[in-house]
Amino acid sequence: MFKSVKELIAICESENKMIHEVMLEQEMEVTGLSEEEVYANMDKNLQTMENALDEGLEGVTSTTGLTGGDAVLIKNYLATGKSLAGNTLLDAVSKAVATNEVNAAMGKICATPTAGSAGVVPGVLFGLKPRLNPSRRDMLNFLLTSGAFGFVVANNASISGAAGGCQAEVGSAAAMAAGATVELAGGTAQQSAEAFAICLKNMLGLVCDPVAGLVEVPCVKRNAAGASNAIVSADMALAGVTSRIPTDEVIEAMYKIGQTMPSALRETGRGGLAGTPTGQRLKQEIFGD
Repeated sequence: MFKSVKELIAICESENKMIHEVMLEQEMEVTGLSEEEVYANMDKNLQTMENALDEGLEGVTSTTGLTGGDAVLIKNYLATGKSLAGNTLLDAVSKAVATNEVNAAMGKICATPTAGSAGVVPGVLFGLKPRLNPSRRDMLNFLLTSGAFGFVVANNASISGAAGGCQAEVGSAAAMAAGATVELAGGTAQQSAEAFAICLKNMLGLVCDPVAGLVEVPCVKRNAAGASNAIVSADMALAGVTSRIPTDEVIEAMYKIGQTMPSALRETGRGGLAGTPTGQRLKQEIFGD
């Protein structure tokens, strides 16, 4: 069983395996499930993701009215052909936003790794689908690879905004998606690790400051940023760019940053954007005195 990214990559290289294969074997060992059962469970997760983004792209609005409809705006803008970011990137962003809008509207999502960051991994995966044309099994393997990186983060640092800020939620989700994207695109295990490190480095120090304490503002738009960061980081790694700081050390740095982050910036709804005059006004309008 691997406990670090270094150990994970070493297994891949010594046994000539892909990351998803190592994660599958570990999941089977830990749960006692067969390969078919693991894939069946993962397929349920994938279907939940697909349903959520489809629902969001049709248009949803949260009970508070703070979020909703942005995924549709992005989808419609994408259809004009005027996108500056390009079809693949903006399509991933629209689907990440759609998923997180469904979460804000109390719909059913698959936490990857958390509800507040649930849009990044499926947004990236389904955004890449038209470009890479993966099979259903390829898509399930994408989730296993994402899970392998998430497993390391959860056991060595944190995936909780309350414990480590949004860097631990959207940051981890984006890095997970970046690593999985590299494998889906045919990169090596080491390149996946480089993409993960590059991506997480770009989100170090990101605070968790939900307005009114709700997972809506700025959470939905941070999923958009996370999805775009993941794809760019994957491209960098596939181009041969490497991280000067090893992946596991980046994870450790994220953990230490989270430990020193003031409580006002860790999901308490007191600091950052939540503490602005508008943030406080919105809280008052929603909850009163």
